[in-house]
Amino acid sequence: MGYALNFSAVWRSFDLLLEGLALSLGLALAAILAGCIIGLFAAFALVSKAALLRSPAQIYVTIIRNTPILVLVLFTFFAMPQLGLRLGKIESFIVTLAVYSGAYLAEVFRGGLLSVAPGLREAGLAIGLTEAQIRTSITMPIMIRNVLPSLSSTFISLFKDTSLAAAIAVPELTFEARKINVETFRVIETWMVTSGLYVVTCSLLAALLRLAERRLSIPR
Repeated sequence: MGYALNFSAVWRSFDLLLEGLALSLGLALAAILAGCIIGLFAAFALVSKAALLRSPAQIYVTIIRNTPILVLVLFTFFAMPQLGLRLGKIESFIVTLAVYSGAYLAEVFRGGLLSVAPGLREAGLAIGLTEAQIRTSITMPIMIRNVLPSLSSTFISLFKDTSLAAAIAVPELTFEARKINVETFRVIETWMVTSGLYVVTCSLLAALLRLAERRLSIPR
């Protein structure tokens, strides 16, 4: 069993891995931005006293959080066209990842909203602010600062989840690695390099997000 490591075939196709990595980052960024919008609306619905708003949000969060993301990816790409909604591979995956992340972010934002002291709302009303102004000027800035660590972890998790896009042939990092693996038969080398790219990228993202957290944190 004298397997000799030879990375030359992988290095020749390294540009494909970098292109796949760039697409993976783009997919994660687009999904987290859309997911934040979905999550915010769902979070405000979850803390609402109106059952007409709260119940649909609870159903959405429960269904999405208890369904494997791969099932959601395949359902969106293969089943939704049967219902008349046809999307490209990349668009389909972004929509799926956004809806998936939105369910988790809804709970993150809900916790952040509940962490805002009720007295701040009362103070806002006392100086003549409307409910909308209180939410945008007081509640949301404080809530965002409170949930930054969880938001950072969610983004890194979403970046890793982009590897599932390979299931519908989106040319992200894992898909490109599989293609190189098939063409070169250098199984160990291909996945060693690919794993290294994921680890390095996640580590850099974590460092940048920790820096952002420190910059935006409230001094105590």
